[in-house]
Amino acid sequence: MTRPGLPKLIATDLDGTLVRSDDTVSAYTHGVLDRVRAAGIPVVGATGRGPRLSELTRNDIRAADFLVMAGGGWVVDQSDPSGPVVLREERLPAEVLARLLADLEAQVGPLTVMVEASDEHDAPLWGDYHESWPYQDRFEARTRDECLASDVIKAFARTADHHVDELLAVAREIIPPQVATLTQAGLGFVEICPPGVDKATGLTVVAQTLGVDPADVLVFGDMPNDLPMFGWAGWSRVAVANAHPALRAVADEVTLRNDDDGVAVYLDRLLSR
Repeated sequence: MTRPGLPKLIATDLDGTLVRSDDTVSAYTHGVLDRVRAAGIPVVGATGRGPRLSELTRNDIRAADFLVMAGGGWVVDQSDPSGPVVLREERLPAEVLARLLADLEAQVGPLTVMVEASDEHDAPLWGDYHESWPYQDRFEARTRDECLASDVIKAFARTADHHVDELLAVAREIIPPQVATLTQAGLGFVEICPPGVDKATGLTVVAQTLGVDPADVLVFGDMPNDLPMFGWAGWSRVAVANAHPALRAVADEVTLRNDDDGVAVYLDRLLSR
């Protein structure tokens, strides 16, 4: 249920939620987020994007005081005058990833696998080429052994024989949460993160830094990787109209589509009450 007054913290997903289908964020949205910040409410960008995309992410949500990236595994405080401060940095051990991929392939057959190993600016993903991956300019074909030569921030997996939601359900039956966190963000791949990593635990780092109770947090999202923060936040959980059915089912409210600036429209009305 939406609480009276204003929230003390606002967190929004980016792709599919704040960012439109043409990969832009409108001037209207930027303006509304500036008003939110001017009202004394910290803004958080909560995204599956890894730290290699920090510059792109900062440009898409310029008003953000904090970034929760890599699905919660990488948290950055942008409010420090001396520059960004990393508050959380989690990685999945390569040997754990190798074992769980083997277990999953034994059940579902060969997987297309990519890994996010580097936090350097614009670093590519490594792994198996797949034509459906939307960001081919930031991809480099590498063998499985090369991909598993070091610990990773996140891994991505898919199979031709399973819809992503079906593959996610199978993977969760095989891989316990204490081994890895599994989710999907609308890209057609199951995302494999370190255990204990999701947007809720990432936002917990921010909330504790600011002394904000989760009950006073407003969140926006569109995909299953937003479910943890929807379960964590208490002021209101708002899905955009184009959201996955699983997220709409647990949302307190539904705003307009991302392409119609749904987050900004909601916040504009909230500030104008």
